[in-house]
Amino acid sequence: MREKKYQNHNKVYVKVEALFHTDGRLIPVALWWENGCRYTVDRIIDVCRAASLKAGGIGIRYTCTVLGRQIYLFYEEDRWFMERREA
Repeated sequence: MREKKYQNHNKVYVKVEALFHTDGRLIPVALWWENGCRYTVDRIIDVCRAASLKAGGIGIRYTCTVLGRQIYLFYEEDRWFMERREA
């Protein structure tokens, strides 16, 4: 299967370890940032359908805490992405 390439530098596609529950819920457990580091999702605060105004795209937005910081993790069609933080 060929990997799709996109040119949006604010959108970072990440590898995500997730669980599918029998009731259909999809729960992210960990993610790998583009530098290869694995981060565990400490807590999921909210799940809703939302758009990423910074990176573009719409999907299921997971508001999570990772290492005590709040992040947004998006599930868009069949891929996971995060918004790149500004330098």
